[in-house]
Amino acid sequence: MKTRRQMKIQEIINSQVIHTQEELAELLRKEGFDVTQATVSRDIKEMGLIKVPTSEDDYRYAVPGTTQPLSTPDRLKRRMRETVVTINDSENLVVLRTIPGNAQALASLIDHSNWEEVIGTVAGDDTILLVVKPADAVPIVRGRIAQFME
Repeated sequence: MKTRRQMKIQEIINSQVIHTQEELAELLRKEGFDVTQATVSRDIKEMGLIKVPTSEDDYRYAVPGTTQPLSTPDRLKRRMRETVVTINDSENLVVLRTIPGNAQALASLIDHSNWEEVIGTVAGDDTILLVVKPADAVPIVRGRIAQFME
């Protein structure tokens, strides 16, 4: 029963956009499976399913390796637009203030963007410190950030 249910879960998430465990449980019930949200949660964990961003600024379940995630520039642009509150700089440092809880995810996206002028980032809960080298590249970095925020 479990194997059949998990095969059906894979079939459903490969053919439909599923946002929540309850949504998946409801579809399984319609297919004749007697499941609870807890059962679906265990199946998701066992199957190694992941949540991936959709183009509608939302997330859906997927089988690892079967989807093309948003590229880092697209994700970075969206994240900057949604979370950056202020930009400031001093010498070779750029400081971004974000909505609380967003700094580390944004810093990770910046790190993976491989901006040659940014030699590193340090993030807290709502603040990111970008270390820029050389110092005269700070306007380039600020300009790039401003572009992403448009």
